[in-house]
Amino acid sequence: MFHVSATKLRRILCLGAHSDDLEIGCGGTVRRIIQSFPRVEIRWHVFSAAGRRRREAERSAKQFLEGTKGAQIRIGHFRASYFPEQWAAIKNVFERTKREFEPDLVFTHWRDDRHQDHRVLSDLAWNTFRNHAILEYEIPKYDGDLGNPNFYVALEDDLCREKVSGILRHFRTQEGRHWFTEDTFLALLRLRGIECGPGTRYAEAFYARKLVV
Repeated sequence: MFHVSATKLRRILCLGAHSDDLEIGCGGTVRRIIQSFPRVEIRWHVFSAAGRRRREAERSAKQFLEGTKGAQIRIGHFRASYFPEQWAAIKNVFERTKREFEPDLVFTHWRDDRHQDHRVLSDLAWNTFRNHAILEYEIPKYDGDLGNPNFYVALEDDLCREKVSGILRHFRTQEGRHWFTEDTFLALLRLRGIECGPGTRYAEAFYARKLVV
């Protein structure tokens, strides 16, 4: 069990391929960290969002990061679904980020996610941040690629409702997608809560491939 209140976190790097990935994958955990450590510095980096999607990403990030004393939001313009072809340019962004920001914790996509953009960010996170704690989050989708996570963060009911309502409110461009519904997000949170253990209703789950203490 991960107890945020017992962890010293000063700087967190959040990496998301598309405009709603971070909110879906680790939004509840980020909110819980901010509640425990309001002075935490967070770099929130979305690599692909343009037009309405960019505006949605900016508004949502501001809400999810509300309450922290040091938040920086970066929205990129890489072509969605073509990240493998843009590997070198994305790697340059990672290297620049590493020079500017020394995180205690990195959130990124799960390595075995079937979306090619997600895998690129995961691979580059491990390639770039070799001496950092990295947690890989999950995104439910058509591919059916959810795995067996090994790191859980228990979340209060109100926080989960806040997370889901924020996602649905901010990302209106996704309303027509059959999976983009309240019950989808709550179902995954509930399932991971069951796996988290007795006394936990909701949780977010992550893949911790290497932890050094």
